[in-house]
Amino acid sequence: MSPEFRLGDRVIGAGAPAFLIAEAGVNHNGDAALARRLVVEAAATGADAVKFQTFRAADLVTGAAPKAAYQRETTGGDGGQREMLARLELPREAFVALRDESVRRGLVFFSSPFDEASVDMLAALGVALFKIPSGEITNLGYLRHVAAKRRPIILSTGMSTLDEIGVAVDAIRRAGDPPLALLQCVSAYPAPAEETNLRAMDTLRERFGCVVGLSDHTTGIEVSIAAVARGAAIIEKHFTVDKTLPGPDHRASLDAAEFAALVQSIRRVEAALGDGDKRPMPSEADTRRVARKSLVAARPIGRGEKITREMIVVKRPGTGISPADLERAIGRTAARPLAADEVIDWAALEGA
Repeated sequence: MSPEFRLGDRVIGAGAPAFLIAEAGVNHNGDAALARRLVVEAAATGADAVKFQTFRAADLVTGAAPKAAYQRETTGGDGGQREMLARLELPREAFVALRDESVRRGLVFFSSPFDEASVDMLAALGVALFKIPSGEITNLGYLRHVAAKRRPIILSTGMSTLDEIGVAVDAIRRAGDPPLALLQCVSAYPAPAEETNLRAMDTLRERFGCVVGLSDHTTGIEVSIAAVARGAAIIEKHFTVDKTLPGPDHRASLDAAEFAALVQSIRRVEAALGDGDKRPMPSEADTRRVARKSLVAARPIGRGEKITREMIVVKRPGTGISPADLERAIGRTAARPLAADEVIDWAALEGA
């Protein structure tokens, strides 16, 4: 049986529509008004959910922590990681407003907490699930704290070995065993498509019996579409209102038009996947009549004549007796006169 879990009245898992997350993250640049705009524009794209990041910079990084190379490229070389992140914090009241705006817009609202206090704050806000970022996968005390809330967890697995994932999954299951999804992820911004390793989703599903998906940091939308075709139940993709804005993640994000194209493409692919039952489709009916062939009278055939192989040719259209039934037709008699080149149907023949 394929793994799945419920989020309210929605099923997340194989066979259900992919759960599409607009990862707003810190693309609000610390501006609550811009954060609200991200919610509004995410809803317009057809996304299922919008996700932010919740942290207190002083509790997350030391004062001497350097920026990652991609962060230096996108935010400049001045200052360290703590100073950068401090500018990207949002207060609790901003998250309350974002939650309420998301509900009004029909979006699932949640966030990635980076410390236990943020976990508690989001739980108090009533988030339906938690997203654990890749960097926290070895933070076992934190994982247990999140799992104890007993709400669904989506865990990104960037930078991780299979053994590290196993330890994290075990910690989560022992601490509360909430519904769990694992996302294949490459923690580079942007990530090379050739390193995405979509087949790792199969490994995660088979090894841990979890819902699987992709946290996609590649540019463009093709990799996410391919992931859904391979069975991803969840797609998370960074989302921005403007890829030219300053900030660490805008460059590796989709804008509203691109995210809408992603949603439309994924829904089309899901429709194309079908149910696996091979059968003629309604759209083929007219072509089937035209392209297939029938038994046709090779010459005029009189009423009562016994049909022989020499009397029959095979031609289009496919509106008469199928060539596959040629042997059944031979030996019968004509129930009426048949003109040369006339398509023969069963009503025109009688007898055995």
